[in-house]
Amino acid sequence: MSRALSVCHGGFGRAALYELDSTFVTHAHREGHLIFYIDGGPAHVPVGNIVIKLDATTAVAVSPWEPHSFHLETPGESCLCLVLYIKPTWFPQVSQCAEFALNFGRARIRVSDDISCWVQRLTNLLVDQELSDSFDSALLEITRRSYDQSWAGIGGNDGMFSVRARYSDHRIRRSLKLMRGGFTEDMSIKMVAREAGLSHQHFFQLFKRYIGVTPNVYWNALRAEQAIEDLLTTEKSVTDIGYKIGFSSQASFTRFFTSNVGIPPSEYRRRAYIH
Repeated sequence: MSRALSVCHGGFGRAALYELDSTFVTHAHREGHLIFYIDGGPAHVPVGNIVIKLDATTAVAVSPWEPHSFHLETPGESCLCLVLYIKPTWFPQVSQCAEFALNFGRARIRVSDDISCWVQRLTNLLVDQELSDSFDSALLEITRRSYDQSWAGIGGNDGMFSVRARYSDHRIRRSLKLMRGGFTEDMSIKMVAREAGLSHQHFFQLFKRYIGVTPNVYWNALRAEQAIEDLLTTEKSVTDIGYKIGFSSQASFTRFFTSNVGIPPSEYRRRAYIH
């Protein structure tokens, strides 16, 4: 069973040491996403239309809302990974360039000596749980160096163009507002499509064109985010948290959370803490 050795939430995002022995379904995140191999069996990560082998020399970068999954190559083996989730809102500020969004140029990242050094530093901080102010600075340095390398040898950065285009259709803006407005068991993608004034098929096509993922993947990401927040900041039971985001039983919520986050919600609550 997959487990978390340590999970920390900081000012710029969160980092986790995951020992993974099962597949992640295709999913997406609002955050930028970096995956580094630490130890164990080989694995690969499909990102969009490419498949990247995860090893000591190659990491994976996933832009916000980019669909991806995780697969072990050898059944029965586990893979220890350092997994980062970076809030995109702070990146234009720290990069000192308003035109840059957290949109990686390529998904395959070469783990250079300097990146490897910072990855090892952050891994040690998570293992020892001696974070202080070093956590945010390590998260920042890994992200900046990985970001710069992802654009090396590529033309202009089109990150902000992608962000602007995403919200250019009023029907998509309407559907995003509805989906972010709350979670109920009876809320459905069909209902969102109807409220946006689109047929079910046209809504799927338009949503995928502008956002980059299907409405279901987007909806699941929002529900996973809300569940993580409630696990960390409230005393609600796992059953009540699942019910709040539309699951009628703890078992169904646990299956959803595990396939999208990697570990069961109760395990996440035990291991995660806020810096």
